[in-house]
Amino acid sequence: MKILEGTKNTNLSDSFARTMTSFFKFIADTFFADRYGHRAVVLETIAGVPGMIAGMWMHFKSLRSMKPGYGQHIRKMLEEAENERMHLMFFIEISKPNIFERLLVLCAQGLFGLFYFFVYVFFPRTAHRMIGYFEDEAVKSYTDYLNQIESGAVENVKAPQLAIDYYGLDKDACLSDLVKRVREDEQHHSETNHSYADHKEEI
Repeated sequence: MKILEGTKNTNLSDSFARTMTSFFKFIADTFFADRYGHRAVVLETIAGVPGMIAGMWMHFKSLRSMKPGYGQHIRKMLEEAENERMHLMFFIEISKPNIFERLLVLCAQGLFGLFYFFVYVFFPRTAHRMIGYFEDEAVKSYTDYLNQIESGAVENVKAPQLAIDYYGLDKDACLSDLVKRVREDEQHHSETNHSYADHKEEI
């Protein structure tokens, strides 16, 4: 699996994006370490925020400018948010988060949502670069998760029916099959956000 690391920028924007990525990775490592199922629940809750905020802001920008050209970008961002939301639903069924983890999810989502909204309004390309790096880390995290499953350290349980229906998996699909598909999604999100940050897409 190729992991996209974005461009080799060394400007302030890129440095900020990398620093924030390292900070949030540290938080995830501190709370969850190798508990990848529970880690996924919290991270996917946060991951569902950027696409929704970006899509909403592009929608408002289209209204203000009275230009129709933002439609494909709005749909792309909202589809990304929906995809991340579904990831959360899958891993909730697998990990069964406790009350503390559910409260942590609510706090993390609220704080990150406010933070990301501010960054996106004033520095949209920096925001996309940051999410590109987040998704790069997600690909690595799911690769580690998959390695644990394949090594037998984590039980390769049956995939939730919701995931089987969503991805059109075989009826006897397992957790490893699900993780592979989720990792593919994260790789695609990484490429999309790095593309916006690289000025390859108009925002």
